[in-house]
Amino acid sequence: MMRQIFFVMTMLSLLFCSLFVFGGDDGAGLLARGDESFLRIDYPTAIAAYEESLVQHPLDAELLWRLARVYVCAGEVKENGEGEPYFKKAEEYARRCIRLDSANAEGHTWLAATLGYLALNAGIKDQVSISTELQSEVDKAIALDPANDAAYSIRGSLYRALANVSWVQKQLAALFLGDLPDGGYAEAEAALKKAVALAPDVMRHHYELGVLYVDWGKRKEARRAFEAAAALPVRVAIDRPRLAKTKQFLATLSDAE
Repeated sequence: MMRQIFFVMTMLSLLFCSLFVFGGDDGAGLLARGDESFLRIDYPTAIAAYEESLVQHPLDAELLWRLARVYVCAGEVKENGEGEPYFKKAEEYARRCIRLDSANAEGHTWLAATLGYLALNAGIKDQVSISTELQSEVDKAIALDPANDAAYSIRGSLYRALANVSWVQKQLAALFLGDLPDGGYAEAEAALKKAVALAPDVMRHHYELGVLYVDWGKRKEARRAFEAAAALPVRVAIDRPRLAKTKQFLATLSDAE
């Protein structure tokens, strides 16, 4: 009898030990592994961890927006149209997140980011409808989280793109395709400056502000923005080519002086 009790206690002890040893494979452990891999810019490992965790927790909105984010970040460094499948997956996960939790600001933010990339390869009619939805998603994200720097940055990029659409093009779009969202250089500047104020250590915000000033013809302001961008560390994969473009802009601005 004592041997049986000892055997049972030993097996229970081994079972509990195994739970601690292999605890990294539960939902929380996989989420942490995904987050750590994302910060290391190891997107394949992050995707694998998040998707494995999603099998266990298919209704977890926090997992879904993270998957949308990592697919956007992985897709935006692909070339020759190879990023499109990543953006489609990002859109799928972002929409699932919002369906589960319409008050999830990150879900709206990363849907907006995804829509921005999908618009690049869309037809003109689709671009109009996508830009309208993009603006709506950004507005929702900011309303839900006024400190959402990524949403302000995306808003700034959208307004800059709209500012570069001529009056004639806007009138033709309104006549045949539907109204484009309102926005211009001043609105883009306000949004990007807000993003910088909220997260001054994010390269994208300064870079996009610099590109805006180049388009706007404000060379001095552009140079300051690019100098700020060049001083920041690489945090996501797209920051590497972004840093190279920043240096090109700075060289061009210096040559023009």
